[in-house]
Amino acid sequence: MILQGNDPHRSPSFSLGHRLRRQLWNMVYVVLFRTSPRPFHAWRAFLLRLFGARLGKGVHVYPRAKIWAPWNLELGDHVGIADGTTLYNMALIRIGRYSVISQGAQLCGGSHDYNSRNFQLFAKPIVLGEHVWVCAEAFVTLGVSIADGVVVGARALVTKSIAQPWTVHAGHPARQIGQRTQHVQELTP
Repeated sequence: MILQGNDPHRSPSFSLGHRLRRQLWNMVYVVLFRTSPRPFHAWRAFLLRLFGARLGKGVHVYPRAKIWAPWNLELGDHVGIADGTTLYNMALIRIGRYSVISQGAQLCGGSHDYNSRNFQLFAKPIVLGEHVWVCAEAFVTLGVSIADGVVVGARALVTKSIAQPWTVHAGHPARQIGQRTQHVQELTP
């Protein structure tokens, strides 16, 4: 997907086919996705699936959520993606069942190698477990995995994977500040 060794000042970082696919998605996003009424979750799920997203049942993706590449998106059952979120999924973003990404949160799967001669673009997946809550305006960077039940506090910066389940993390960079009570049996059938 990402071209290697190119000069980004003179040539694109992606193949023509990839750029055309993204342009088609951008048109569909602007005309049909973003303008859809808030309760039309099934319609937006249909559009995302049409572009290759793998979605569970009962997914709520709101119309002002920005999704860079639906074909790199995997959402479990009953996941909520709020208005104003950015899923910059140059690589796979996988979000487990019953997880919530709140307003203004960003999951960023791409960056640049600032030490390379050509400022090489690269991407790594982001994987969130089940029952994860990424609070408002938090930022999760590429290559991060977050265990089940973790809460990432508002405006937190997550640059490293969080392996301890059912914990609460906040700050810049995010660090553990507490434990979360596990109530999964009440939420899952």
